[in-house]
Amino acid sequence: MNKGSGGLCGLKIWVYVLGCRSNLYESEALAGELEARGALVAGRPEGCRAAVIVSCSVTATADKKCRQAVRRARRVLGDDGVVAVCGCWAQQLDVDEAGELGVDILVGNRLKSGLPDMLASALSRRPDVPMDARLDLRTGQTWDSLSLIRPVLRSRAFLKVQEGCDHFCSYCVIPFLRGRSTSRPPDEALDEVRRMVGEGCGEIVLTGIHLGMYGRDRGTSLADLIRKISATPGLLRLRLGSLEPFALDDDLLDALAESPVFCPHLHLPLQSGDDGILARMRRGHTADDYARVCESARTRLGDDLHISGDVLVAFPGEDEGAFRNTLDLMRRVGMGRVHVFPFSPRRGTEAAAFSDRVPPPAAYGRVEAAMELGGELLQRYASRFTGRTLSVLYGYTPHFVAFAAAPGERDIEEGRETEIRITDCVKGELRGCLL
Repeated sequence: MNKGSGGLCGLKIWVYVLGCRSNLYESEALAGELEARGALVAGRPEGCRAAVIVSCSVTATADKKCRQAVRRARRVLGDDGVVAVCGCWAQQLDVDEAGELGVDILVGNRLKSGLPDMLASALSRRPDVPMDARLDLRTGQTWDSLSLIRPVLRSRAFLKVQEGCDHFCSYCVIPFLRGRSTSRPPDEALDEVRRMVGEGCGEIVLTGIHLGMYGRDRGTSLADLIRKISATPGLLRLRLGSLEPFALDDDLLDALAESPVFCPHLHLPLQSGDDGILARMRRGHTADDYARVCESARTRLGDDLHISGDVLVAFPGEDEGAFRNTLDLMRRVGMGRVHVFPFSPRRGTEAAAFSDRVPPPAAYGRVEAAMELGGELLQRYASRFTGRTLSVLYGYTPHFVAFAAAPGERDIEEGRETEIRITDCVKGELRGCLL
């Protein structure tokens, strides 16, 4: 589409994103499309004619943040502004509630590429009731044609190559909101990588809802895609988003070990270290299985491999012994960065009906204990790099450890890989001087 077409030319639009890396990709793609149509993408709602909120519904807290974002947009934009919401929260939001909140456009998953046209229509005449574009995702494996023109909101380029999930963990609502697993055509993904590198992006992050499932519906695999992307001239770094531990097979490990640009960091969701809780979660693996995957990854990719993960505490039926098993497994596998979440019942999931929930005071205490251990483990992991020389790009080392220049040092040039000497580690963040 030609720049300035589509009724958006010169209009200032706030794009706000919550949630996962797939949402980050989608927000970038939408921002790029809006700019291509002549809109001015803003990081704040003040002075804007419209707002696009890329929503999340993984927890009750995420739902609350979505409502807060809508109320903020409606308050700041006023009666003439247009508020559009897309993504997981929008997928399941009652249309009457949407209208009461002040939402003008509801766009579910796998239809986001149509949002700019809907926005242009609503801006020409604000609708009396919310415009509603949502699919029944219980059937079908459609791929949304949304694509990234160039990064607008951030420097690192996210590349979404997979959508949906077929696993159905007992606590997770995402398969209901994102639909069944489907993969992006490999040639389309490669074209986007080349375009991003051509725009000056040195780092690509592959994302998906269940990334390890990539290619199974197309007769290929994530390993094959990584081999092709790794051969892209000019690409400096390749990262993976969240990867389920049972997806890390020998072929994928070989592809990562062979890649000259893969960054030695894997985010492998742990959730629990107790076999009883893992079974009740329907995770599909045991604590020992998780430990073996980590050991295999480090054997193939090196002892410095950074393994981060998610931990879901206070799951129904989790007693103090089960929680201790989780902390023990975190120590056992030598995790680095850890994201800790309390159990949040999601309507329609099996776990929402479990009655043996952990009382809130105990749940909050376990969240704090897991976060405290996570901080200790990240500090322990990151400290190994003290005294070494590493490269930094977009504020991170290849191992996905944050770096801050020592006081008085010159700033690192954005988008340029810079050699640094690590002199210290403070709360999991590296300090040092530029070489």
